[in-house]
Amino acid sequence: MESISDNQKVPLVNGEPVVELPTDLYIPPDALEVFLDTFEGPLDLLLYLIRKQNLDILSIPIAKVTEQYMAYVELMQQVQLELAAEYLVMAAMLAEIKSRMLLPRSSVGEEDGEDPRAALVRRLQEYERYRKAAEDINELPRVGRDLHLAWVSSKRKPVTANPPQVSLDELLLAFSRVMTRAALNKHHHIQLESLSMRERMTEILSRVESEKFLDFESLFKVDEGRRGLVVTFIAILELLKESLIVIVQQEPFAPIHVKAAA
Repeated sequence: MESISDNQKVPLVNGEPVVELPTDLYIPPDALEVFLDTFEGPLDLLLYLIRKQNLDILSIPIAKVTEQYMAYVELMQQVQLELAAEYLVMAAMLAEIKSRMLLPRSSVGEEDGEDPRAALVRRLQEYERYRKAAEDINELPRVGRDLHLAWVSSKRKPVTANPPQVSLDELLLAFSRVMTRAALNKHHHIQLESLSMRERMTEILSRVESEKFLDFESLFKVDEGRRGLVVTFIAILELLKESLIVIVQQEPFAPIHVKAAA
């Protein structure tokens, strides 16, 4: 855009100002250019020309491939694409190989020499291997393109299950079972023995340990009768009151166990 006045600007086409709107859909030749990045280099172009015609890479028809390559280079020059130096170097190499194959062999030793196309064939094979490896790597799942990582944060607190506390009702229920079993073992006493609660407490403490649990019902001797069972039960309650023993139960209606306090 070139300024004509302070308040008016007009476009320029080929250096000439355009002050009137065109009456048709005329577009100047240089107003629009399209660039297509088809090939990544001269080797890529050569490989495309060979594969397009299903040619054997080991026996390349140099004359035919050179003509097609030069036609593509001329097309790039016509559409005013900037040619890389590698394309021109490859064109010169193809021309050299073509001329060497057209020249007659002067001696038998030259007939057994290396094919002028051998170096080019090796470069094409090596480029094809790297290109195939790059395509295989590109097909692999990629984080951000094919895979997306998902993160989940959990705010749940760990749940700790505390064993239920042993209530007095549970102790009475267990004691009633002991009394029921004792009723099945009644017998006559010829002489009554004096039962000491302190002695029974000492006896219970001698049986329980701090590292090992003891079954609650095993502390009772059913052959002592009702009086002996009552004295044992009261002795257990006294020891529990004085914090000398610990009574635990894993779950409701589970067996009750006793151990000495630590």
